[in-house]
Amino acid sequence: QVHLVESGGALVQPGGSLRLSCSASGLPLDKYAIGWVRQVPGKEREGLSCFTSSDGSTYYPDSVKGRFTMSRDSAKNTWYLQMNDLKPEDTAVYYCAAPTCGVNPNDAWGQGTQVIVSS
Repeated sequence: QVHLVESGGALVQPGGSLRLSCSASGLPLDKYAIGWVRQVPGKEREGLSCFTSSDGSTYYPDSVKGRFTMSRDSAKNTWYLQMNDLKPEDTAVYYCAAPTCGVNPNDAWGQGTQVIVSS
């Protein structure tokens, strides 16, 4: 069973940077996809990145491409989301989801970590 725990959320000033962590366990050995999603109350969830184990590629939507980077430490089973040049509109609760980046309704989600971008 997949279990995810996010951390690293904080209050940061506009233009600042932040790195979120997602500690994962129970991921399938053969093929999976793990990604970051954020949600603002009253708005739809927004996918931010999706790493696919089958080819090692990471997808980013145009809205965050160039500002957000997903990486991993395989030894620690931990994925990171490096966020640069943060804007007030990046304020949200950030989640990681697997094993289909939150596409499958049965995916596992972490508890979320709050990011607030404000001066």
